[in-house]
Amino acid sequence: MNSYMTTSETDDDFSKARHKALFNEVQHFLNPDETTLISLSDIKKLLKPENEVYKGMMTIPVKLIVGSEGRYNDFDNQFFPKSMHLKTRWEHIDMAHINDIPLPPISLYELGGLYFVRDGNHRVSVAKAKGIEFIDAEVVSLQSEIKLKPGDSLKKMTKQVINYEKRVFYSETGFGDATEYWSLDFSVPGQYDVIYNHILTHKYYINMNKSDEIGMDLAMQSWLYHVYLPVIKVIDRYKIMRYFRHRTKSDLYVWMIKYWDEIKGKFGEQTTLDDIATPFLRTFGESEFRHLRNKLKGLLFKKKIKVQA
Repeated sequence: MNSYMTTSETDDDFSKARHKALFNEVQHFLNPDETTLISLSDIKKLLKPENEVYKGMMTIPVKLIVGSEGRYNDFDNQFFPKSMHLKTRWEHIDMAHINDIPLPPISLYELGGLYFVRDGNHRVSVAKAKGIEFIDAEVVSLQSEIKLKPGDSLKKMTKQVINYEKRVFYSETGFGDATEYWSLDFSVPGQYDVIYNHILTHKYYINMNKSDEIGMDLAMQSWLYHVYLPVIKVIDRYKIMRYFRHRTKSDLYVWMIKYWDEIKGKFGEQTTLDDIATPFLRTFGESEFRHLRNKLKGLLFKKKIKVQA
């Protein structure tokens, strides 16, 4: 194959990959986050891996490579190139494939059963564009008990982590059996630990100056009926949920308790939940107009970034 034909083929391959990225963007215009390549940093914040294990050289299914450590803004969620400045490097990799020139292994992090590129983003992009199923890689595993699903967006992965945290919380505390309440649901991770600490704090204050301490089951019941549900009643009474789209009542419980503690620190312990409900809404609530305005601003900002790139 002469150099002219090779150059023409690589140019055509890159154009096809760019068109797929553009088509992917158009398909998800109203939900642009669904086309974003996942950042390793975001997943580490979700899963909080405890340590690293060097796995060495491995052959990895390309479909399990779902994100990047540093180049997640350059490629979409399918690893198609998002800008023309990637063209030269991308075509050099493509040309090596066309001419059967061996390339060095890429470097990957494994986390949650999926892989994130440390080095070799262009090679992964070309491999996905050409339908290559496996790729050689040097792998470092970040240890986590949570397993993620390939093909999910960061939003769906976040939901997976929250569901895992809920299962662990209910299983290890027996909260549902002790209280017959199974509706502690959150939209962000890490909140079940907050709830557990609230229960422990409540248990501590109940047991102060008592010779016979109450057990964890009774403490959970007391917290539910004397702390949690009264806050939920205020949330319902002031119709607060209508101003917090895609959030849960348990989310609002955590945020209102934190806000309440801050206000009591400024104005005294006599401040009630009813006293803080309206200020909380005015400070943090989202009106229909503000919701639409923020969504449009977000879309325009992302468009501006892409144009500059």
